[in-house]
Amino acid sequence: MKKKISELAIFGGLPTFSEKLHVGRPNIGSRQILLQRINDVLDRKWLTNNGPLVQEFEQEIASLVGVKHCIATCNATVGLQIAIKACELKGEVIIPSFTFIATAHALQWQGIEPIFCDVDPHTHNIDPQKIEPLITDKTTGIMGVHLWGRGCNVEALQEIARRYSLKLLFDAAHAFGCSYRGQMIGSFGNAEVFSFHATKFCNSFEGGAIVTNDSELAKKIRLMKNFGFSDFDCVDDIGINGKMNEVSAAMGLTSLESIDDFIDINIENYKQYQQELSNIPGVNLIAYDKKERCNYQYVIVDIDESITGIDRDKLYRILWAENILARRYFYPGCHQMEPYRSRIADMGLMLTNTRHLAARILALPTGTAIGKREISKICQILRLATTGGKITNEMLYQNVCAC
Repeated sequence: MKKKISELAIFGGLPTFSEKLHVGRPNIGSRQILLQRINDVLDRKWLTNNGPLVQEFEQEIASLVGVKHCIATCNATVGLQIAIKACELKGEVIIPSFTFIATAHALQWQGIEPIFCDVDPHTHNIDPQKIEPLITDKTTGIMGVHLWGRGCNVEALQEIARRYSLKLLFDAAHAFGCSYRGQMIGSFGNAEVFSFHATKFCNSFEGGAIVTNDSELAKKIRLMKNFGFSDFDCVDDIGINGKMNEVSAAMGLTSLESIDDFIDINIENYKQYQQELSNIPGVNLIAYDKKERCNYQYVIVDIDESITGIDRDKLYRILWAENILARRYFYPGCHQMEPYRSRIADMGLMLTNTRHLAARILALPTGTAIGKREISKICQILRLATTGGKITNEMLYQNVCAC
């Protein structure tokens, strides 16, 4: 019988977690309040089509972020697609490759070519200095991504967009409840898009939202997310079904009511990781700016193999064998996925920082589904794996099959 990694001599019999620990395990607010809201929805029999809970959800988000307009959508990917369409982007749009694939697909789905830009090795966000060489007469916009909830260099991106008359959008899927230079993320560029997917710290089961201070753009977006209808039997623009339903809004409102609790738990988890990882050479926890508001949704470590003696992928397989479902964000980079990989074979040579990060970054579990005991054991496993002895590829591949 094959043994678990933890039963090998290196771990000295450390027990495997019986329950899988996920990155992005859903946070659930008050179940009682959620069910009451859902019962109210059923009693009203108003399940979708801009119901009262969706309207309330939009108002709450706009107030929290400090913007004029919030348009809730069925998910953030459709939100990106609608924002892209409403901003009349076409041709080419410059984005980072070090992001979730939806950022690129939202463009490609509409026949717009995503042009991949390298990222800053310190912030992990799109590098403004690498953007201008990518601008051509086909370029119509730039889309930044506030990775890990840490804001892009907004001023630099705004200046480039102004100088070249480009639209500027932000994928803010990671950044709800976060600030940049004291200003809440959501009010930058032409529009920003949040995600309220189940894996986000504040969720609506599935959902997203487009936020903007541009009233004309907001009006256009509202039409587009509902097939272009401005009234019964009156279609004024091309549109799609991007509406959020009332049950999702019920979950979203319930999550919003617990948002401070969720963030406090994330902060406490982060601090414990910070303390317990501090004495593990080569396992470097990314830092957040204490002067900014942050949701601490992600616990991200950078694995320096030259110090640990073991690469990120081996650590990843060890953790999975222990039922710790860490994630290799954002491996291998969008440019290495189809259909983009087949178009420019040497794209990776241009994206050196992206390639470097994609080979080293590991996201660890956090949120309400994890506690001090679990974090301590995760850190213990990382400590043993990086300092306890040699682990061979053969051992890893044999034992990871058992999980």
